[in-house]
Amino acid sequence: MRQEDVWDTEAAASYDTPGTGMFAPDVLEPAVKRLHELAAGGPALEFAIGTGRVAIPLAARGVPVTGIELSQPMIDRLHAKVGDTSIPVIRGDMATVTAPGTFALVYIVYNTISNLLTQEEQVACFRNAARHLAPGGCFAVELEVPELRRLPPGRQASVFHTEPGYLGVDTYDVLNQHLVSHHFRFDDGKQARLFRSPHRYIWPAELDLMARLAGLDRESRHAEWSGTPFTAESPSHVTVYRKPARC
Repeated sequence: MRQEDVWDTEAAASYDTPGTGMFAPDVLEPAVKRLHELAAGGPALEFAIGTGRVAIPLAARGVPVTGIELSQPMIDRLHAKVGDTSIPVIRGDMATVTAPGTFALVYIVYNTISNLLTQEEQVACFRNAARHLAPGGCFAVELEVPELRRLPPGRQASVFHTEPGYLGVDTYDVLNQHLVSHHFRFDDGKQARLFRSPHRYIWPAELDLMARLAGLDRESRHAEWSGTPFTAESPSHVTVYRKPARC
């Protein structure tokens, strides 16, 4: 399952959920506020910018934002909301494609680094971030902690969310650190619509090692964007890595 096939026109058309889910103010506003602080007046580069969920409000705060995005339908949705000169986007793989210039901040949000399905690609993503950073700049990553404690012994799947009209199931390949998220949406009829996305999950310590291989130092780790302490029970984390001021 290729990522460019996953994030097609249909997925892009249904991605935005204004005011709810990832777009809920209590989810989005702390992320934008923290990224604005990390940019510290400089330009920012978003890996996998998507439809501009974070980039548009961040740019509205005065941060010049550039994006890298693999999916043309997602880029089209972004530029239907803002002009292509307001937030320029380079189409391509965030692990290898380069944007012109250097940046005070590179960031990747909401588990998107796990869309890279090999460790080699994920390491390359860190190196690409470091390549774009000015000395003293930072790389911010938002990522889930693998929820293997939810996986019953001998089973390969677990339910991660249920609500009326929706069922979310993850299937695991623990040997290769792969999972596929299955999103079932249904009404009172017999049929359900299924959207699937593949991921390679990453342990926090493994993520730190990727950063070190790219020449970045871990500066902070919190449970979410507003700075709640990270603990063994935290389901996700926001980690900030810093490029040394003298490289």
